[in-house]
Amino acid sequence: MRRWILIGLFSFIAALLLAALGVGELLSGSVPTAVNTLSTDLPVEPVRIPVNSDGRDADANIHGWLTRGVRGRGMVLLVHSIRSNRVEMLSRARFLNEQGYGALLIDLQAHGETPGDRITFGAREAENVEAAIDYLRNTFPGERIGAIGVSLGAAAIVLAKHPLRLDAVVLESLHPTIREAVENRLRLHLGRLGPMLAPLLLFQISLRLNISPEELNPINRIGDLNAPLMLVSGTDDRHTPVAETQRLFDAARRPKEIWIVPGGGHFNMHTYAGKEYENRISDFLGWYLHKQP
Repeated sequence: MRRWILIGLFSFIAALLLAALGVGELLSGSVPTAVNTLSTDLPVEPVRIPVNSDGRDADANIHGWLTRGVRGRGMVLLVHSIRSNRVEMLSRARFLNEQGYGALLIDLQAHGETPGDRITFGAREAENVEAAIDYLRNTFPGERIGAIGVSLGAAAIVLAKHPLRLDAVVLESLHPTIREAVENRLRLHLGRLGPMLAPLLLFQISLRLNISPEELNPINRIGDLNAPLMLVSGTDDRHTPVAETQRLFDAARRPKEIWIVPGGGHFNMHTYAGKEYENRISDFLGWYLHKQP
């Protein structure tokens, strides 16, 4: 009997490890997608932006779309969520362009058409954000620059290692720590016992990516973001509850504001909130990108 108990226990542990490995691969595996053939009624120019990757993938370029706006109105970098691509941000680019803003939509590394072996939960993606902002600074000197990031895109903005010199930042559905992000998703998909797998998944992140989980905590870095900030979250977001967003808000510098969207979840907030989203984002960006002297 004891032998069968031990065999059952070892089998359970092995199954648990295999499940964690499978989930880890699903979370961090690259998501290549051809997006340049997708039709859009917005006039865009394909762009490729070189990345200073410290010897990693030295020939890799960020793929994106550029849409030009009215001179002096401002430029906005748009950064998509995890396992998505620049198409997710197309509706935002469209409404911003109608108001005169230019926009740069990029595929983060390991997403869309930008090469990369693995998703790194903001670490290498932050290099993409830095390179994209440098591109905007060099291409549109004198323009004020804002950024809108969603989930992973928001983390990539906050985790940048060098000052971004942004004039306004909107962060949507951003988690404070990688541990909470993992635990919330495991709980959502596997129930109350799901978070038990979190240590195994976090260990995989360190092993696969050679990155400490502590390096991936936006709450440790959001205070370094030296730009006016708007945080956006939904009351029904089970991936990033409102209390987590409030902690991020408390840790951020002024000027800052927070918008908790009634009924909003962890999905495209522009699609959900529609005109109210456009009005709030327009007011925020308008004040800091072109209304200030």
